[in-house]
Amino acid sequence: MSERDGYIPGVPCWIDTSQPDAEAALPFYSGLFGWEFEDVMPEGAGGQYFVGRIRGGDVAAVASIPEGAPAGAMWHTYIWVDSADETASKVRDAGGAVAMEPFDVLDAGRMAVLTDPDGAMFCAWQPKNHKGATVVNEHGSLNFNNLATRDVEAAKAFYGAVFGWETLTLPAGVFWTLPGYGDHLEQLTPGLRVQMTQMGAPEGFIDVVTVLNPIADDDSATPPSWNVTFAVDDAVAAISTARQLGGDVLAGPVEAPWTRFAVIKDPQGATFIASQFVPENKDLEA
Repeated sequence: MSERDGYIPGVPCWIDTSQPDAEAALPFYSGLFGWEFEDVMPEGAGGQYFVGRIRGGDVAAVASIPEGAPAGAMWHTYIWVDSADETASKVRDAGGAVAMEPFDVLDAGRMAVLTDPDGAMFCAWQPKNHKGATVVNEHGSLNFNNLATRDVEAAKAFYGAVFGWETLTLPAGVFWTLPGYGDHLEQLTPGLRVQMTQMGAPEGFIDVVTVLNPIADDDSATPPSWNVTFAVDDAVAAISTARQLGGDVLAGPVEAPWTRFAVIKDPQGATFIASQFVPENKDLEA
């Protein structure tokens, strides 16, 4: 399923990276993932928002850092909602915080910037004309969103209250699921359940919407955060290309269940995972 036309509430739908110098970041991502860019900000808007595309389909965006936002380069996760305002209220009620109150983004949609009780930041996206990523799960596009948290039980309570998420624990790790998401995917791609079963996918995996990564007690360096994983055809080649383009490789290649991946830092400091699907690794344990 590489092409999408919208999502259902509770599913991550879009990603962008804020960069100190947005235009300078473009060669790295176009060279690594093959993205073609268009600055969609109106003339005189005072900022830049370059949408990256594959075959004309929206994949992600590279943006200048908004006034008042954290200064460092980072990737952001957007979760599809029916109402940004109602989601902000749910976040407060569940013990999170609203970093930026809901606001309209031209005619693209309405959004809010939120944090969970552990401090991990994410965005709620109420779509209008912008329906999220239209190309996913293929080389150079979004494959997974990942939450790193120090308090798993608090995260379960918070995201369960806000989005209705549940957790699925497998040898490969812990995953967030949205009950009924698999039914939605089956409607989009009839026969998907059978295909996943034939591939050996675990029961319940079709409902997975994102990944839960507990931060180890002895890891004081990793902050609670939402991160992104991009699909690549060859993780080793992605490592080589990233280095050639001025990026840094923080880890990898790592052999993991179903995947071979690397943790990469772009030239301005935003980190992400490049992951290659490796079916022969399915029986490895995390």
